[in-house]
Amino acid sequence: MKTKNLVILALLAGIGVVLHSVMPNFLGIKPDMMLAMMFLGIILVPEGKSVMLMGIVTGVLSALTTGFPNGQIPNIIDKIVTSLIFFGLFLVLRKFVKPIVCAAILTAVGTLISGTVFLGSALLLVGLPGPFAALFSVGVLPAIALNTVIMIILFPVAQSIFKRSKISSTSVIQK
Repeated sequence: MKTKNLVILALLAGIGVVLHSVMPNFLGIKPDMMLAMMFLGIILVPEGKSVMLMGIVTGVLSALTTGFPNGQIPNIIDKIVTSLIFFGLFLVLRKFVKPIVCAAILTAVGTLISGTVFLGSALLLVGLPGPFAALFSVGVLPAIALNTVIMIILFPVAQSIFKRSKISSTSVIQK
């Protein structure tokens, strides 16, 4: 792994921690803004090792900042599973769709997957503080909207930075 890629991923994870920490808790669940940063990291550095690293790191950081009762293990499970699924979908979709559209669609789908995996694993491992459907509608649906908007704003910025700094990437950013 290249140092510059690790730095990019670390910066995105750090920004994600801040977003995740300041997000208010609604009925025991916090919309996960760290996902947008994880997804952007995967798009910028689409390599298997980097994707696994980003999934593990964001899972641990989300676990440390979670407001969900006993949500540490479900956060780690959710981020690892979501990062791998997102990466697979990204590899397929980037060939057929414009970059910004690809990023927006995958962010919405990835957040949906993440919320479902998180709530499902929490249900199985520690129980939920309320009905699944209520927690899904209060936590996951707003997170889908917020993450997609964040990605639509941040993706062109990241694309511009990559083009200006001549950072090489195998990502959709360069295409």
